[in-house]
Amino acid sequence: MPARADRIITALSWWWASAPLLLFAPAIAYAMGLPDVRREVGWVCGLLALLTAALAPTAGLVAAQIGDRREARGRFLIMAAVSSVSILFFLFFGVLFPECPEGYHC
Repeated sequence: MPARADRIITALSWWWASAPLLLFAPAIAYAMGLPDVRREVGWVCGLLALLTAALAPTAGLVAAQIGDRREARGRFLIMAAVSSVSILFFLFFGVLFPECPEGYHC
């Protein structure tokens, strides 16, 4: 059982690390000369990156708690803090800030 918990924790750590790659995949595809990818699946990659950033630390924290891995719990708490800052940044600048009416300084 201990080896299984370690493998699950490692997989969840790598899953969380893939969030930036998912977020920037449409921009990378656009830079490589594939503008259709950005238009058609850009929002899907963004949504997957947000879900990955939120779910991976949560699932990792649960796995570390069940597997009684103290150092992994700390790592997943740090991942959750970094993810929450990223998600709040995205929500503020991606959703709330653009809703400011023209001519007003929100």
